[in-house]
Amino acid sequence: FNTKEKLSFRKEIQIKNLHFFYSKKSKNISSDINLMIRKGTNIGIFGQTGSGKTTLINILMGILSPIKGNIYIDGISLFNKNPNNLSKWKNNISHVPQEVFLYDSSILENIALCVPKNEINIKRAISAAKISHAHEFINKTNDGYKTIVGEKGIKLSGGQKQRIGLARALYSDAEILILDESTSALDFKTEQSVIDSIFNSKTNSDLTTITIAHRLSTLRYCDKIVELSNGGIKKIYGNKE
Repeated sequence: FNTKEKLSFRKEIQIKNLHFFYSKKSKNISSDINLMIRKGTNIGIFGQTGSGKTTLINILMGILSPIKGNIYIDGISLFNKNPNNLSKWKNNISHVPQEVFLYDSSILENIALCVPKNEINIKRAISAAKISHAHEFINKTNDGYKTIVGEKGIKLSGGQKQRIGLARALYSDAEILILDESTSALDFKTEQSVIDSIFNSKTNSDLTTITIAHRLSTLRYCDKIVELSNGGIKKIYGNKE
């Protein structure tokens, strides 16, 4: 699953003078964003709907390209004439969106996405499910980890799908974990337990997390919190490096 070549990432992500808009008639969706993210830190991003959170993350993941500015990984430019840098960079990232897509296969296969069935590390999948608080409800299903979830996970609730998505990201053992409103379908108590579990079990100190959330309580483990407003950075709380 993670055998694809990655871009070397040992020190920092530097976002410099980033601008983006969807059309020339529209206002800037992202404007003059400058941000340093050191490897191994936990970054929180919050702001009202339309503040540019998802746009910024999509640029960071290489889904969108900036109109102006750039992102540097240990000084290496992502958006230049060498597309290899961007494709390698995407292999560093595991993204958990608000709406998790599940295939019509078993829970185990959905956690170990794209891994051949006979190569799935079951112990690792169970460990990831325990951290995401999915293990308990999985064990209550008729066939446990072999339970078929149905088309787009129709047999599971929104909260269960989100926890499977989190387990998938943890199983992938990526260097950068992006949590994009990934606990929004959970009730407050469960969300707190899941967040506690993810950050308290962060065995890899080099794991860099970027969490987007509406509730500030979700970001309590973050070293630095970035508040966005109208496409720009309104304020940075915590370590400003």
